[in-house]
Amino acid sequence: MAAEFRVTLLGTGVPIPNPQRFGPATLIEAGDQTILIDAGRGVTMRLFQLGIPIGRVDALLLTHFHSDHTVGIPDLWLTGWLSSYFAARRRPFHVVGPTGTSQLMRHLEAAYSRDIEIRVADEKLSREYAAITTHEFEEDGVVYEAGGLRVTAFTVDHGAAITPACGYRIDYASHSVVISGDTRYNENVVKFGTGVDLLIHEVAMAPSELLEEASIRRILNHHTSPREAGLVFARARPKLAVYTHLVLLAGENIAAPSIVELIAQTRETYDGPLEVGEDLTSFEIADGVAVRRPPEFSPFLSRDKRR
Repeated sequence: MAAEFRVTLLGTGVPIPNPQRFGPATLIEAGDQTILIDAGRGVTMRLFQLGIPIGRVDALLLTHFHSDHTVGIPDLWLTGWLSSYFAARRRPFHVVGPTGTSQLMRHLEAAYSRDIEIRVADEKLSREYAAITTHEFEEDGVVYEAGGLRVTAFTVDHGAAITPACGYRIDYASHSVVISGDTRYNENVVKFGTGVDLLIHEVAMAPSELLEEASIRRILNHHTSPREAGLVFARARPKLAVYTHLVLLAGENIAAPSIVELIAQTRETYDGPLEVGEDLTSFEIADGVAVRRPPEFSPFLSRDKRR
């Protein structure tokens, strides 16, 4: 029997504080390993909804340093340190990411130093479990390996000023998942995503009425359009392609593109298996990929199917 390998989209949103789509975060459960890719707004609440103690997370891996991908770090770190049943981390908080990760975490330690001192003195919490360990990388390659789980980082293109930026390939028990991170159309995603069980990709689009606005063009120029993402999927041919981090832009009086429009544009370049992610959608990977959505959401595709 194959070991358990599950991927759950904790947050599929953008900086907009939408309670239906929390900030970018993806949970990976593989055997005895539990890791997170990014920690956007609300990550701890999604873990609580799943019944997963925050302290169970073995490592947090960052794709880049935009605030919507990192704003949940203090909550994950410090709430996970508490002694309650939903927290209870019994080891230092471990963060993996590109160059700049150690600087980010040092500044967070400084910002919350008074909180740590107070809780050590008042609640008798162990300072050891509030400690932060980091692993930085500059080049593509394996960046985390434990319990049969291997994570490989690869460079992506989120725009000239937004560096470093990376995606990740996760391998476990002869199965594989790629998470694109924030990127324009990128050959590395195709390279590392070819033939994987699950290819999770960001996407961005805007109504035609907004395409002449400079601010909208700037955003779109840092992301992948549905047609471009479709080309990535068509070339990589994963068992299942999935959208997350849905950048569906709107104006004050102009509605954002619909999921139906998103799918239609993707289908111009890709005709394979496709899911549009919602928060708390999970994918159980074995001989096929079983898709499970929480009942409160109304998916465009079936709630539970195996590919």
